[in-house]
Amino acid sequence: MLSRLGVGHTARLSNRLVKPSLIRGIKTIPQPPGFIVGTVNDAYVGPKPHKLEGSYHWTLERLVSAGLVPLVLAPMFTGASTFVDSTLSALLLYHCYAGFQSCIIDYIPKRVYGSYFNYAMYLLTFGTGVAGYGIYEIEKKEGGISTIISKLWKA
Repeated sequence: MLSRLGVGHTARLSNRLVKPSLIRGIKTIPQPPGFIVGTVNDAYVGPKPHKLEGSYHWTLERLVSAGLVPLVLAPMFTGASTFVDSTLSALLLYHCYAGFQSCIIDYIPKRVYGSYFNYAMYLLTFGTGVAGYGIYEIEKKEGGISTIISKLWKA
């Protein structure tokens, strides 16, 4: 009955999808069955608290996201301003950094991939620095992001 429903075929197909050839070379840290460490009677040991993680981090991300809305709309109504443009650039850069950091934390967990997590975070920090330098050059040579956007709208 199960073979008529295609269950065996699905299992073989899922085995191929679980182990793609691109991931086979990456060494992962062996995990216990069900990702459960210890027994039911062991006390929970949570992670060390850090002020940039948890609710403060979440609140900061929401404030930055909400602050981007008026900064994007301000150049349309008031014209280009160096202060508004620089603030928009800095908040947008942080917004992108926080988003990519969340993706790395979710999809390359340190408990599974170990040093690959650290490499991804270093690469993100390096990329953010390069992007920050690029934004500085745009502010210095082109007159800012709002000037470029207004040129695109007029073209």
